[in-house]
Amino acid sequence: MRNAEIKRKTAETDIMLKLSLNGSGRSNCDTGCGFLNHMLTLFAKHGRFDLDVFCKGDTDVDDHHTVEDIAICLGKAFAAALGDKKGIVRYGNTLLPMDEALILTAVDISGRGGCFYALEIPTEKVGTFDTELCREFWYAFSQNAGVTLHIRQLAGINSHHIIEGAFKSAARSLKDAVAIDEKYADEIPSTKGSL
Repeated sequence: MRNAEIKRKTAETDIMLKLSLNGSGRSNCDTGCGFLNHMLTLFAKHGRFDLDVFCKGDTDVDDHHTVEDIAICLGKAFAAALGDKKGIVRYGNTLLPMDEALILTAVDISGRGGCFYALEIPTEKVGTFDTELCREFWYAFSQNAGVTLHIRQLAGINSHHIIEGAFKSAARSLKDAVAIDEKYADEIPSTKGSL
């Protein structure tokens, strides 16, 4: 099936998220944060995931709770959709140019969440979006998905391009990592026998 639906309701956010790993890149994102909608749309398109995200959050305070809680839900959806992880490729990496920005991402669906983040975003905001929330998003996603994620900026001076490049690159790396290797469809890609 490789689908998941996650609902999360707290005093700060009310989220419904649906994910299909075997999608076409279709998305419907209504998070209350325009820039995050755009990044999630890019993420779905470049990962070939189908993604629906609806969030009512306390964006009158700021976007932090919305961004972090959506990342938590997206990570949990990936973990749920992968199930026992039989047959997955497990690893993926992408070197992605986004105009002057050059972003490297690498993923291991290890069952151990870890984010190794090396983006130097030169501005504090893109529009109304706090650029420090990009780091918070990927940390929360990695921990809840149980993936090791490296995100490294090799070049770039435009904040929008750096963040957009990171979302596109991570999506492509995840697409490769979650793909089914038909030769090993009944195997878990680990000598331990589980991930």
